[in-house]
Amino acid sequence: MSAPAHSIKRSGGARLAGLVIAAHGRHYLVAPEHEPHALLQCFPRGKKSEVAVGDRVVYEQSSADQGVIVEIGERRNLLYRSDQFKSKLFAANLDQLLIVLATEPHFSEDLLGRALVAAEANELKPLIVLNKTDVTAALPAARERLARYRALGYEVLELSIKTQPEEALTALRARLLGHATLLLGQSGMGKSTLVNLVVPNADVATREISTALNSGRHTTTFTRLYPLPEGGALIDSPGFQEFGLYHLTEGRLERAFPEFRPLLAHCRFYNCHHLHEPGCAILEAMADGRVARERHALYAQLVHEASQVVR
Repeated sequence: MSAPAHSIKRSGGARLAGLVIAAHGRHYLVAPEHEPHALLQCFPRGKKSEVAVGDRVVYEQSSADQGVIVEIGERRNLLYRSDQFKSKLFAANLDQLLIVLATEPHFSEDLLGRALVAAEANELKPLIVLNKTDVTAALPAARERLARYRALGYEVLELSIKTQPEEALTALRARLLGHATLLLGQSGMGKSTLVNLVVPNADVATREISTALNSGRHTTTFTRLYPLPEGGALIDSPGFQEFGLYHLTEGRLERAFPEFRPLLAHCRFYNCHHLHEPGCAILEAMADGRVARERHALYAQLVHEASQVVR
């Protein structure tokens, strides 16, 4: 799961280790390693320090409920979205990505595709949840839209969290056990319902976190980590409408499409961009239906976005 505490250097008696469990702007909530329920509001030392939920940190306590983050432990990974202007951290030290979709409202296939690329680029296991299967009229169309992702080997878990909560809980527990899982999804897909099902007293914990952060804002505006009773953690992030991957290089992008990977060694030119080059194995596979045109279009769009330079 998260980076082990022993990987963090300690110096001096006033420095303590903890886990970042919530973030709102530059306000962070840290659960001390020695007393996980005594939450502290912490600020990073130095303006350039970027802290993420899931980080193991060293902090210096400045009062009964406040501290200063002085060191960030070594990360196994860091998931974030970006455009050419800014980046937004999701979380660090993750094992898997749980993407929540629903039969209705209509989910964005563009956001789904980008989330899967981000998972692949960070070597995270992706799991797609199709919620609201009780809306039977919309179910066939949703299944049809997800067929190409199933064909690529991605697991799609069909649930009706509201009408069949016990079955949903059993299925989710089996996949969340012992893993640090980031929960992503647009508004209206049932993310909050899922959290409340999986995390005992999630509403109470969220209110406590909101109060401790002094955010004074709606509880969905910050990212927070919930330890799971059986082991592991669920990290919930605010709903969003964009998922820029400006920071991914072309080399990382091409390898983040599993259907591209077996073909990469067969292009005529070693530096093929897979956009319009002659002898491109990926373009040939798209022409004969082995690679979906929509997936190649997403790749081309991401390459285009990554090439944009701010002047």
